[in-house]
Amino acid sequence: MSESMVMIGTRKGLFLARSDDGRRSWRLEGPHLTGAEVASCAIDTRGERPRLLAGGFSWHWGPFLVHSDDLGATWHDPEHAAVAFPDDAEAAVRNIWQITPDGPERPDVVWAGSEPSALWRSDDGGTSFALVRGLWEHPDRPKWEPGGGGQTLHTILPHPTDDQLISVAMSTGGLYRSLDAGASWAPSNDGLEAGYMPEPPPPYGFCVHKVARDPVDHTRLFQQHHGGVYTSTDDGGSWQRIDAGLPADFGFPIVTHPRDAGTAYVFPLTADMDRTPPGGRCAVYRTRDAGDSWEPCDVGLPKDPFHVGVLRDAMCTDLQSPAGVYVGTRHGSVYASPDEGDHWDTIARHLPDVYCVRAAGIA
Repeated sequence: MSESMVMIGTRKGLFLARSDDGRRSWRLEGPHLTGAEVASCAIDTRGERPRLLAGGFSWHWGPFLVHSDDLGATWHDPEHAAVAFPDDAEAAVRNIWQITPDGPERPDVVWAGSEPSALWRSDDGGTSFALVRGLWEHPDRPKWEPGGGGQTLHTILPHPTDDQLISVAMSTGGLYRSLDAGASWAPSNDGLEAGYMPEPPPPYGFCVHKVARDPVDHTRLFQQHHGGVYTSTDDGGSWQRIDAGLPADFGFPIVTHPRDAGTAYVFPLTADMDRTPPGGRCAVYRTRDAGDSWEPCDVGLPKDPFHVGVLRDAMCTDLQSPAGVYVGTRHGSVYASPDEGDHWDTIARHLPDVYCVRAAGIA
């Protein structure tokens, strides 16, 4: 029997929403990891049984990355921290902001991103991680500055078919790309605009909020920047704006459809300090043509004036058919669309501030 699961990481613990009737109704479990800031989570379905991974920060125990192989019934907390800098790095992990399983051809590889901005690789399914020194020792690193949420590496994009290619993004540093499996890195921010940067801007220092890869054309990327929504058709080599037709060019999350080329979703917010939906309208916006046009998707979403934001990892899609889309808000509600954004239902409310949402179908 198959079911659907949504992991919901919040400011005070992890919650699990589960559905066994085709995503028509949901039951909520939790909190797990009580009291911890769960800033990142992942559902890894590549093995014989799914593995749940969660990372974040405990005010008592410090940063953590744990996993469960029984759908959250028990959690494995390693004796030694799964993600920790070696002594010669002279740094300490503040938080785990990203967990990304690699592709099916590399079933044991899991990536993690931390604060301060560093990339970590696991070759044992997420039990232990090693620092990717090529990025940590990059000469630009001392010039990266904290964004509003800290100096965090929040996006990891391993290439689906080429294990030598991987891109990462951080606030504020920008997008960096490796062509040699992480040994060396180069900034990939040409074409981005930023009013807070000098002219001409340096190749680093851009406040990238989130980046997603097209599921069909793997050289196409979508980016929600601090100011502007962009696409790249050369794997991040250059960027072009695609935010005409959106009510605002600011926002945090951007996700792509799991199968349809050119389809992406954003949640626009007014810039810069307001950071609430334009006009108080709660709406996800969808493009089906790589940003040439956008349409609001809000049937079933709250109709009252809505003044709540969505964080960069609090939106996702699943791999089911039709694809599900999920959004978690800063006032603790989670909305789910079982039909690619056409209609929405509320699957959780009155939770703590939602940091991250991940969804999958599981056996």
